Amino acid sequence: MNGKTIFIAGHARLPQGMAAKSVFETLTITAEVDIKYGVILEASCTLATNHGREFIGQLLKGTSLIDGINDAIEMIQTYYHGKATNALIAALKDLDLHFKQMKSDEKSKVKID
Repeated sequence: MNGKTIFIAGHARLPQGMAAKSVFETLTITAEVDIKYGVILEASCTLATNHGREFIGQLLKGTSLIDGINDAIEMIQTYYHGKATNALIAALKDLDLHFKQMKSDEKSKVKID
């Protein structure tokens, strides 16, 4: 590892009637994120199909968490038409929250040192 990226996961409940629900209770979005700029370099999720996972990964790639996730949410709402839309958005919000907490912790460590 080069120390310039982090791995973050966000979780959300899956709705009833989804194929992935038989395997997972929650939907997870994972992302490798550039620490300095907050850019998602790679992303994946626990949708049931490879195609779905790759689609969401491509949709989120390049999103800067520092700039906010509103554009990424809009892209999910515009381009993903499946039962997991709300779960994907909730998992992305959870991932964003973890990133913000990590950045906040990082700032407080700098002030202490």
